Amino acid sequence: MIKSNSWQLFQSFLVFLQKLLIAAHWRALLLLLIGVYLPLQGFGALAEEVWENEGGFPWDVPTLLAIHLTASPQLDVFAVTLTKFGVYWGVFPVASVMVLVFLIRQRWQSLMYLLTTLLGSIIINRSVKILLHRVRPHLWVSPTPELDFGFPSGHAMSSMTLVAALVILTWGSYWCWMVLIFGGLFVLAVGWTRLYLGVHYPSDILAGWMASIAWAVGVSLLIRPHLTKPNAVSEVEPSTEP
Repeated sequence: MIKSNSWQLFQSFLVFLQKLLIAAHWRALLLLLIGVYLPLQGFGALAEEVWENEGGFPWDVPTLLAIHLTASPQLDVFAVTLTKFGVYWGVFPVASVMVLVFLIRQRWQSLMYLLTTLLGSIIINRSVKILLHRVRPHLWVSPTPELDFGFPSGHAMSSMTLVAALVILTWGSYWCWMVLIFGGLFVLAVGWTRLYLGVHYPSDILAGWMASIAWAVGVSLLIRPHLTKPNAVSEVEPSTEP
């Protein structure tokens, strides 16, 4: 009798779990795992190591020295110019244009998502920098020395946050593939400039990327923006379905 009741309870739980997964959409749960949980775990592991060991990771310095072997005056000029696109010359203008587009087209959820994601990324970056106090590398004289703390990289976070947000905003459209390809190259290029200029360790860059992905995906699960919706009013109208 007890076994029978236990089996019925177990079957009832399985039915409930099945309905829960259907209601919550398994794709959203998978996105939560891959887009939020795993990047956060990677970021947490990097941050914990930096917190406990000021020397960082054994592969940080060798990677920087290997990249520095390719240095030349021409590359110095290229890297100094390109790195500015990671914030003020690239990310900020593109984000400003997107904000204006959403304002004009009255896409309030997309606007709120973009602003929340970008501003939240800045707050996260500054907070972690102050908390961990990781000193930047000083292996050679950088053409563009930085004075604040290094973990995580602000340029890596700003570029990845913008690209991740644009991927989410254009998801399901032709533009998504363009953003993935060119945005991915842009993120990698900005990350390379920070290493080439000797102002960040590789772990600073990786941490910035992971934190940005987790934040951008996490916010999208709450606000759920979509660039390609034909009716802007539908972004804010509550569902009438039971």
